[in-house]
Amino acid sequence: MVNLDLRSLTLPVGIIRMLEVVLTCITFSLVASAGHVLSTHWDWCMFTWCFCCFFSLFILIMEFTSFSAKVPISWDDFTTAFAVLAALMCFTSSVIYPTFFTCPTCYRQIAATVSSLLCFGVYAGEVVLARLRPGGEISGFLSTVPGLLKILETLLACIIFTSLDPARFLFHPGLQWCVAVYSLCFIFALVIIFLTVGQLLSLFPFSFDKLLTVYNILATMMYMTAMVIWPLYSFENNPRPVPCSPCPWDNLVVVTFMTVINLVIYILDTIYSIKVVFFTLDEE
Repeated sequence: MVNLDLRSLTLPVGIIRMLEVVLTCITFSLVASAGHVLSTHWDWCMFTWCFCCFFSLFILIMEFTSFSAKVPISWDDFTTAFAVLAALMCFTSSVIYPTFFTCPTCYRQIAATVSSLLCFGVYAGEVVLARLRPGGEISGFLSTVPGLLKILETLLACIIFTSLDPARFLFHPGLQWCVAVYSLCFIFALVIIFLTVGQLLSLFPFSFDKLLTVYNILATMMYMTAMVIWPLYSFENNPRPVPCSPCPWDNLVVVTFMTVINLVIYILDTIYSIKVVFFTLDEE
């Protein structure tokens, strides 16, 4: 028997989610109508809006049919983490898409950019509502500082992947190591997210916090090597071509900056994990 919950659609968070579905649908429809572009950046932007639209609609249906109360995961943690991830994805797409695909007379692309910024606004609004909901703090891991940092780490890794050119790193062992670093850290971060959302941490025979600390230290050290090796091999005897606005060379710069930013996030994540394991526990 399906119990329909009309109240889930009339609450502020329900209204915001309906706006998310409409705006993301409008955005990817505008981009699709402007025509497909053979570019990983275009693919990433389109994936972002389709992904956000699908999961926003999925969450609406699950809460409207009351199935959300029956799933074996932390639902509030999942929806809050998704809202944070969607806000970040829409923001990055709102920067990437106009940078590569708009012009002063590209009206559909401009409208899609504006719509994407509105998507970012409504997802950010959902995050604010989640933080202000009655009952105090959200207890799920993905709504804590380490959880949010994990979401940000995976997002930046996705941006790195969209900017990688296989022809560039295929014959360079140093660059292949960097790609391996990005891939391994991305996979392990995803595994951690899935384990926490699926509430499977109790299956571990040891402290999850200590495991997380060890992983963060290793990931930080690996990213440090990538931060040095990637620009060293990418820009050696490879000056920016003229003209270039934009061109594949710019992707090398994007990967470099994203590597540095992700390294900073991993360092912050490591510091926070060490604080929790070695200082908070000692105080208790």
